[in-house]
Amino acid sequence: MRNAITDVPGVLVGHATRVGGGALTGVTAVLFPPGTRASVDVRGGGPATRDTAALDPRHGGREVPGIVLTGGSAYGLSAADGAERELGGVVPAAALFDLGRGGDFEARPGPAEGAEAVRNAGRGFARGNVGAGTGALNAALKGGVGTASAELPGGVVVGAVVALNAVGPSVDVTTGLPFAARLGGPGEFPGPGGDDLAAAGAAVLARTPGGRPFNTVIGVVATNARTAPYPLASAAQDGLALAVRPAHGLTDGDTVFAAATGTHDADPRAVAAAARVVFARALVHGLLGAESVTTPWGRLTAYRELYPRTAADYRGF
Repeated sequence: MRNAITDVPGVLVGHATRVGGGALTGVTAVLFPPGTRASVDVRGGGPATRDTAALDPRHGGREVPGIVLTGGSAYGLSAADGAERELGGVVPAAALFDLGRGGDFEARPGPAEGAEAVRNAGRGFARGNVGAGTGALNAALKGGVGTASAELPGGVVVGAVVALNAVGPSVDVTTGLPFAARLGGPGEFPGPGGDDLAAAGAAVLARTPGGRPFNTVIGVVATNARTAPYPLASAAQDGLALAVRPAHGLTDGDTVFAAATGTHDADPRAVAAAARVVFARALVHGLLGAESVTTPWGRLTAYRELYPRTAADYRGF
């Protein structure tokens, strides 16, 4: 177990990352083994999605070869074109808003990045400022790609991968800790490290963008259990609300895909409960794994810079 969505047998992840020359964006592709059924839960007032109707939960979802998570807002959804050419089937997609964060509003992913992310699947799984999390911003702090997993009895595995780009903060400024850090396993997340929490919290609030609230969280939760996928997506949205406060707002487009490979029997309630916690933990890793970036758009300050003593204990797994 690597505490990653790729702990689910047959699930692969690949990134395409664009940094420099005005770009700060990318694509993350999540690939599934044959027979995997997927569904989706979209919440908030500002989603950017493609082919989500094909995953209508009223029809039990649909078999798809993969999912694309991309930057570039609605423009970036064209990354799914390249993924579909590589995979030979419908590839639903969701996008987050990162336009202009590298300095050039026109620098966004397209079919080439979607195809590259698919080709990179299985070649190692980076986290933080990669793929769809490259230009992500969580309120006042840098966001990124995070992942987590959990193993249930009988060989059942539940995993998630997310791109944290939320309007709402995910850090309690009075303690300096991520809201969902309490859900981590032993040693998974750092405890209070003696930072000047009041000063750091004030800095978070001061950096909160006032006029640029076009953010969202996008992600995938997967399992090898025999279960309907939509309840997993719904449970993962609950996990999002545990990690980000507030979530699902008018300017959010929080989109969670769920996939079930269906190779192991399991209690659906236990799988859904695991999906809720795993998704929240993945969001914490997306925050802690991110690194500060300075671009012509401005400085995107990471948690590890603002809370250095607390973050020093984070091992990144």
